[in-house]
Amino acid sequence: MNLVYKRAIAIILLMASLAAPVAAEPFEDAAAAYGKGDYATALQLFRPLADQGMARAQAILGVMYANGQGVPKNDNEAMKWYRLAADQGDAGAQTALGVIYANGLGVPKDPDKGLEWFRKAADQGYANAQNNLGSMYDRGDGVAQNYAEAMKWYRLAADQGYASAQNNLANMYINGRGVPRDYAEAIQLSRLAAEQGLAAAQYNLAFAYANGQGVPQDYAEAVKWSRLAAEQGFTTAQYYLGIAYGNGQGVPQDFIQSYKWFEVAAAHGYKDAIQGRQAAAERMTNAQIAEAQKLAREWQPTRQPARSP
Repeated sequence: MNLVYKRAIAIILLMASLAAPVAAEPFEDAAAAYGKGDYATALQLFRPLADQGMARAQAILGVMYANGQGVPKNDNEAMKWYRLAADQGDAGAQTALGVIYANGLGVPKDPDKGLEWFRKAADQGYANAQNNLGSMYDRGDGVAQNYAEAMKWYRLAADQGYASAQNNLANMYINGRGVPRDYAEAIQLSRLAAEQGLAAAQYNLAFAYANGQGVPQDYAEAVKWSRLAAEQGFTTAQYYLGIAYGNGQGVPQDFIQSYKWFEVAAAHGYKDAIQGRQAAAERMTNAQIAEAQKLAREWQPTRQPARSP
């Protein structure tokens, strides 16, 4: 899995730190404009600060160029501003550069450079970078695979409340990588991340409840957590809801809902859902199928609010 730069979260983190006293008001005004989606005003206010050498403003300009917010999307300009901020020690910009090099986003893929930038930010205690560094050790990407190192960096980020790291740590316990398999510990970590809205962790809880893995088997709880993940677009959870409604596990049996969730999952590339959809269709009338197809077409993913660690 590619490392993902959570740009929205990164912006929150970058803005959360205190600006220099002489620039506090312009920076806060720029941050407020950015938060409202007024990118033209944000750009006008951030650029002088960036030109004066404020690392946080430079990092945010990098994000704006990377996303095409208030300016034409320009990866070279994004890199320029990230580099200026990173060279001043800005952990968010260092993490952005790490992701760019680790994934080869607009530059030749270079896991060694990615690792270097992640480590600079991780050594400052930046949870996003610690989690990404853990992922590289976990997968052996650009470095020798080392589960103990992966656990170390995941734990540092998880202890700061970083949801992705909590979930990654839970997966280590589920699979017994670097630690003895411990479903109870995995449940605790998954729950922490799931309650922050992380879809992958929500599905981990759903799977645990459906299979009685570390918790008593409880199909209603499995459906509850799976629905939260499915509504965010997590296709495995959508597929599970199709099964749950088809079998009446944790919910009343409902082939319209079963077909709908299989259809949504299939439309997003989950191939096993095609067979499930066909099985549901064989027990439905044409009118019911048409209704389920309409519900699937109308379905839109929701997003949980991002939380800064």
